[in-house]
Amino acid sequence: MNRKIKIAVIGLGYVGLPTYLRLEKKFICVGFDINKDRIYQLKNRFDVNKEFSFNDLKLNKKSKFSNKVSDLNDSNFYIITVPTPIYPNKKPDLRPLEKSCKILNKVIKNEDIIFFESTVYPGLIRSFKNRYFKNKKIFLGYSPERLNPGDKVNTIKKIKKIVSYDSCPNIIKKNISKVYNTISNNIVFSKSIENAEMSKVIENIQRDINIAFMNEIFMVCKKSNLNFKEVIKLAKTKWNFLDFSPGLVGGHCLPVDPYYFYHYAKTKGHNAQFMLSGRKVNDELEYFIFKKIVEKIKSEKLKKILILGVSYKAQVSDLRNSLALNLYLKLKKKFKNKINAYDPKIDKLQSKKFNTLNKIKKMNNYDLIIPLVNHKNFKNKFYRDYKKNKFKYLDIFNYFSK
Repeated sequence: MNRKIKIAVIGLGYVGLPTYLRLEKKFICVGFDINKDRIYQLKNRFDVNKEFSFNDLKLNKKSKFSNKVSDLNDSNFYIITVPTPIYPNKKPDLRPLEKSCKILNKVIKNEDIIFFESTVYPGLIRSFKNRYFKNKKIFLGYSPERLNPGDKVNTIKKIKKIVSYDSCPNIIKKNISKVYNTISNNIVFSKSIENAEMSKVIENIQRDINIAFMNEIFMVCKKSNLNFKEVIKLAKTKWNFLDFSPGLVGGHCLPVDPYYFYHYAKTKGHNAQFMLSGRKVNDELEYFIFKKIVEKIKSEKLKKILILGVSYKAQVSDLRNSLALNLYLKLKKKFKNKINAYDPKIDKLQSKKFNTLNKIKKMNNYDLIIPLVNHKNFKNKFYRDYKKNKFKYLDIFNYFSK
């Protein structure tokens, strides 16, 4: 039981990689991912997500990246950080988690520790223990991820991190504390895995609903020819008005987590309709903006249009559930060669796949510029020309005028 801690992080995406890089500085650590291309890139110190630089990916001599299951044999502390998506019918897609458990089932040993960080619903982690590890004496824990890709302020070492686990000997508790205090400077312990599971799934739903509220107001103001910006400015003079911004809601968390909660609630005999209300509104905004753009192009007979940004939010390269990308692809399908898109955050392979531009040569080639994602360098690059009215624009969210 009193063994040297050897860690394996399973899944090296937006959560797994920063977790791994914090841990490998102090522990012998394996960063595992089934994606061979991802492992090849990381071994060559290249992060396709552009979250970490060449120097950031320099490892200590005893740590390594791997896609070989055999490299997990010597580990005794496993942290699972794989995604938890949904099926097209909005049901939870647990296949990445299930595959991770099947892999660990081949290498796990008595008295090993397994922590899950993926977003789930209450009771799921314990059910996985009974399904995949019931013949082993392991110690189970859950520490929900709270990383915000592209955020250089609320970094992994600064955010409060919930750590929950089953009852276990003091030496195991100490090992858990050692590991998670290395990841974050602010640990919040819980004795209930189920409470931690529930807390994670609802914190994203709350944000989804609050943004949906602003999106609803935004759409009504646009239809009523009211100045949304001033409306909110006036409303914020009340001391307890919550300040959220409207926008396209994408990514891996907010468009997914409400459906995990809804699925769980139904298994308990409760129809949690309100939890999905934000989803309906936030998805509707995509069609609202699409209609606005189409009307603008047709009414003014525009021939060349540039979309700025296709990632799911500002300062990230992630295209998962990106409504900006959806809009670009729908416009491209409708107007063919009239539509181009530019996003410097996405990598060359993604740019080639979705036929976006790698760079902009002349802005005056375009009849209309439409910023859909508020990347910082867009304002630096285009704001001066915008102020001088060198090009027409459809600044739906007032990104340029802020």
